[in-house]
Amino acid sequence: MTDSPTPAGERIAKVIARSGRASRREAERLIEAGLVSVNGKRIDSPALNVTSADRIVVEGKALEAAEPPRVWLYHKPAGLVTTERDEKGRETVFDALPETMPRVMSIGRLDLNSEGLLLLTNDGAIKRRLELPSTGWLRRYRVRVNGAPGEAAMAELRAGIEVDGERFQPMSVTLDRQQGANAWLTVGLREGRNREIRRAAEAVGLVVNRLIRVSYGPFQLGQLKRGEVSEVKGRILRDQLGMAPEDVPEGAPVKKGRGPAASSPARDARPASAGASGKKIRPAGRDAPEKPGRAPRRISGGGSKPGRPPRSR
Repeated sequence: MTDSPTPAGERIAKVIARSGRASRREAERLIEAGLVSVNGKRIDSPALNVTSADRIVVEGKALEAAEPPRVWLYHKPAGLVTTERDEKGRETVFDALPETMPRVMSIGRLDLNSEGLLLLTNDGAIKRRLELPSTGWLRRYRVRVNGAPGEAAMAELRAGIEVDGERFQPMSVTLDRQQGANAWLTVGLREGRNREIRRAAEAVGLVVNRLIRVSYGPFQLGQLKRGEVSEVKGRILRDQLGMAPEDVPEGAPVKKGRGPAASSPARDARPASAGASGKKIRPAGRDAPEKPGRAPRRISGGGSKPGRPPRSR
């Protein structure tokens, strides 16, 4: 008995996602709702392979040719929701993007009150790849908490903590400085659960009143201003994601967005090491540190050295 040959082409949901029309999951929902047709015939299952010779129509519109995969850095301001549509009518990050931007999806999320680096892409496969825990990329945050964090509280976070029955993996935590009634921490983690840092901090008696993501793997916020967008150069994507040169052309830069007035984070919110500009990313290792700069005095002996990303245990 011989195995049946694999049908030519790619799964239709993947093709729809690569076109930028919808994420793969959204494409599957559209198919199940009967809103997708192939060569004039409506389909109701995503278990179908298609090729470039097939004519695909999604919600009455012919599917456009797939765009090359692209990734952008966006400095998300606080007060924007990281979702395409909000049931409460709040402004989303997609409302604030420049009109010249194509349809994009966020890689991971930042909650309403969090700010800093948010990665955007037009490619569903890249989105899934960078969101998987197995990717292992370190996400670094500058976190301001009320009070004076003790070594015992930080040790709990470094060891891993359980909150409401949910187990959080060990975080790397460095106390950078005490500033009046508040303290600034640098926190690193390799997961991205909902409000993970806020919930874990609260469990050890700390209240987060500002949270800024400064890096996601090798991609850094640097000096990118609030509301600004900058496209990652094709060669960086090729280096970091192992993509073929012909699959990732060099992209044109996108100017700053239409969201809140652009400005740099507060001086005391800057990372312990000043990074390279957000508009230029060095093709370095997976957890590449920013360029060394003037670092604030480190109060605690825990965590990693200033100027380098903290290591997760």
